[in-house]
Parts: sequence; structure tokens; C-alpha cells
Amino acid sequence: MAWDEWEQMKAQAAERQSTRMRLNQLPADGGGGGGGDLVVHQDDLGAVGHDAFLLYDSLRKEADITTAGASGGGAGSTGQAGAHLKSHNFATGAALEKTVEVWSSQLKSVLQACAHISDHLDYSQKRHAEDDTRIGTVLRAADGSAVSVSQLDGYFK
Repeated sequence: MAWDEWEQMKAQAAERQSTRMRLNQLPADGGGGGGGDLVVHQDDLGAVGHDAFLLYDSLRKEADITTAGASGGGAGSTGQAGAHLKSHNFATGAALEKTVEVWSSQLKSVLQACAHISDHLDYSQKRHAEDDTRIGTVLRAADGSAVSVSQLDGYFK
């Protein structure tokens, strides 16, 4: 292969590469189906927080296999079965105990996430309402009327 042939192949590869890479973008008129800013209403936050709380409550009651069918010793039926099988030298017993351990760990993680979402959204909803009230109070003239646009513009300079 001659040197000029190599250079020609590199140039062709570069051309193919540059035409292959294209970024999509919205038309200049701002089309694309969106209305612009992301808008979240207080009711939306409350509904998501409530759903997270309901999921937390349901999982806490129904998905806990550690204590399901608990005996006097406190171990659930799945744990009891694992211990019984393990005591008779069945490998399934240890695997069943490990399954309960992993399931319980994962359940705790999901419960913590649900509680965090619920608490955070409740906090956000309350905080935004307080902020709105404070801003509404601050942005009033001495006579109680709304602050003029020119006055607001001065805050941003």
C-alpha cells in the first residue's frame, strides 16, 4: 500500500465519521411538544408522597418474611424451615436462611427509600407553601399593593 493510498483511506474514514455523528435538536421555533418550564403543583407532590407512604405501609405489613408465621421464639416460618432443614444437614436450609437474610436487607432498603420519598415530598410541599407566603409578604409595598415590575427589576441588577 502506497503512502498516498493510506492518506486517501484516512481521509475517507474521517469523512464517514463526520457525517455519521449528528446531534438532533428542536426547531428554532421551540417546538417539540413541551410547554417550556417544568411545572409541579402542590397536589402532585402530596399525591406522590402519599403513594410512597401507602407503599411503605403495605410493604412493611405484607413483605416481611422474617416474622411471618412467627413462633414463640420470634423466628418466622421461613426461618424456622431453614433452621430445621439445616439441623438435618440439608444444604437447602442454609440457602433458605441466606434468602431470608438477603430479602430482609433488600426490604429494609426499599422501605427506607419509600420513607425518604414520602418525608421529603411532605417537607418540600410544606416548605414551598411557606416560601410562597413569605415571598408574597415581602413583595408588597407599604400600602399593601403589589410591587411594581420596575421595582422588581431593580432587585436583579
